[in-house]
Amino acid sequence: MIVNRYCLALDLVDDAALIAEYEHYHREVWPEIKASITGAGIEKMEIYRIGNRLFMIMEVNDSFSFERKSAMDANNPKVQEWEQLMWKYQQALPVAKPGEKWLIMDKIFEL
Repeated sequence: MIVNRYCLALDLVDDAALIAEYEHYHREVWPEIKASITGAGIEKMEIYRIGNRLFMIMEVNDSFSFERKSAMDANNPKVQEWEQLMWKYQQALPVAKPGEKWLIMDKIFEL
């Protein structure tokens, strides 16, 4: 059962070739990464792109927390390998603190 939705943002390095590589990886996400996502309580995840800006929507169940997901990722060598690889393509948003990647967006409107 989905209990919460989070929207997050991140930028990519503004280079067409790197963006194409990044999208290729996301068409063929490693099975271990998919397992780590669902194992953390994420029921649905979508990523959208415009230019070099990424927008992620996560729908999660009641077992999910960012703290738990972070701890799980820190203890998963395959996730660490994926994250290191993705930093080749990603860059923090201008408002990010050092080391921050995906930032949670504030909902400002709903109908």
